[in-house]
Formats: sequence, structure tokens, C-alpha cells
Amino acid sequence: MALEDFYSNFHLLFRWLHIISGITWVGLLYFFNFVNIPLQGALDDNGKKIVNPQLMPRALFWFRWGAMFTFLAGWVLFTIKYMYTPGAGFGPTSLFSDENGITGRAAWILMGMAFGTMMWFNVWFVIWPAQKKILRKTVAGDELTRVRTLAAKASRANTFMSGPMLFGMIGAPNYGAANWVTLLVAISIGMLAAKGAYMLSTKVSTNV
Repeated sequence: MALEDFYSNFHLLFRWLHIISGITWVGLLYFFNFVNIPLQGALDDNGKKIVNPQLMPRALFWFRWGAMFTFLAGWVLFTIKYMYTPGAGFGPTSLFSDENGITGRAAWILMGMAFGTMMWFNVWFVIWPAQKKILRKTVAGDELTRVRTLAAKASRANTFMSGPMLFGMIGAPNYGAANWVTLLVAISIGMLAAKGAYMLSTKVSTNV
């Protein structure tokens, strides 16, 4: 029988929203870094004038709002799972802390949230403002180069942070136990995976 209580249905809805928004956000992040960067390098100025006005505004719309909805839904989920007990009200739950302090599960999710929050900040306060200047052609010359470099560095940083962020999200409900060594290993593996993907993206052939 389907669950009828409000809490369970509310939780399911926001879990779905968090995941589908995260797929949109991170999927486009990887598209920008592993597909679009090599593409831009292969296009001449005339090609960029044709492709980018059609591609970038649409892609950036879904990218930034995917980030926003992932961020907001994530905070809602954190609150109802770790800071709220049905029937008892708000406050740290047993998933967040016990007699030994912060639980391993909470350590994982806090790590994931820390990386996710930095990624969200980069999208809304670094990448998107820079891209608006580029798309609106309000910068030129050296300033245009600086803005492009700033956006590229923030996007690259987000790609590296996405690996540890995802470890934090899946480690919380599926692994549970955590210590500093485990978290540092997860961070290292996540960032090395991003480095490997960057290296591979430059070697992928356009031949089919």
C-alpha cells in the first residue's frame, strides 16, 4: 500500500527534484568541459558567430537553473532528513549525531554539501555573470580575455569538485562510515577522475 503520510510523499517529491535537477546541472557541466571546450577550439571566428548565439544561451539557462534547483532541493532534503523528526519537530536527528558526535553518514553528506555549495556559488556568482558579459558583448579586448579566463577557471574548478561532491551524496546513505582518511581518499579519487576525463576529452576522435 502506498504511503499516505505527508512527510514521506514530500520527501519523495524533493528527492526526485534534487536528482533530476542534479542530472541537468552536472550533465551540462560535463558537456561544457569535455565537449564544448574542444569544439570551441576547432571553430573559427565565423563558426563561433553561428554556433554560440544558438547554443550558449539555451545551455546556460538549463545549467544555471539546474544548479539552483539542485541547491535548494538539497537543503530541503538535508533539513527533513537530518534536522527534523516527524512528530517531534526540528532539531538534529539520530542520522546527524549520536552519543559519539556527528555520525559517519552526516560527515559524508556535509562533505558533499560543502562541495555542492561552492559549485553553486561559482555558477551564479562567477560563471553566469561572466557569460552574460560575453553574450551581451559588453566587454572586449583584454577585458574579454580576462572574463573568459575567469569563467573557464570556475567551470574547471566545478568539474573537479563534482567528483568529491557525488561521493558525499552517495556515501551518506550507502556507505555510512567515515573518517578523515576515507573522505580524503574519496576527494582524491573524484578529482583524479575529472583529470582523467579532461585528458581523454582532448583525444576523443570526431570520426564515427
